Amino acid sequence: RRQVLEASQQLTDIINSETSAESPEPSREAEPEDDDESGLHCLWVDKFTPRRYMELLSDDYTNRCLLKWLKLWDAVVFGKEKVVKKAKSRAESRAPFNQPKEQQNKWKTKVQLTEEILEAELDQHKRPKHKVALLCGPPGLGKTTLAHVIAKHAGYNAVEMNASDDRSPEVFKTRIETATQMKSVLGANEKPNCLIIDEIDGAPAASINMLLNIINRKDAEGEAAAGTGRRRRREGGLLLRPIICICNDQ
Repeated sequence: RRQVLEASQQLTDIINSETSAESPEPSREAEPEDDDESGLHCLWVDKFTPRRYMELLSDDYTNRCLLKWLKLWDAVVFGKEKVVKKAKSRAESRAPFNQPKEQQNKWKTKVQLTEEILEAELDQHKRPKHKVALLCGPPGLGKTTLAHVIAKHAGYNAVEMNASDDRSPEVFKTRIETATQMKSVLGANEKPNCLIIDEIDGAPAASINMLLNIINRKDAEGEAAAGTGRRRRREGGLLLRPIICICNDQ
């Protein structure tokens, strides 16, 4: 009987201690519950979005071409010189006959041919001939995710802007120059910026012409005379950052 009474007393003490411990804590546990609910209610598109290049499920040819184009800016942005590969000497040693270039290019993949074309088209400032890359496709295809992941993979700080929000050409021009000429000053992140312009097909024609004028004006800066060069410096410096545009309707 004593053992039963002692056991019952212990159980009552445990129950009382649990009820007294749970009573003051609902207000404190409300915040984590809200966080859990927000995590449960977040979209799967955001929860399972790719964070690294190897997690991309989009077209591999598009991914590699965009990454190759972005890496061509390393000489200007990061000051890295291109590593010379010795693949040609091996190919020549293995080739039994002297084949013309047309037959040699016939056995190259589409990605290799595109990479060679991109590398051959560099301007006098060692920048790619095409300063702007355009990603087009239906909504939900992963264009914005691809741009952000590849920009991060290449060592850039992705700066996104919506072209359809800035209807004024002057505001559009200011935002482009700010993103392409200024560095990130928040915290210790000193990575160069890569501008991502979303919904470029919704921008007015005046904004598109402003973007083209920025590119064409800065391309002609090296060929300008000394007098006109000062004038162009006032308008803006040389474009030294890549720009990726995204649209639904090409």
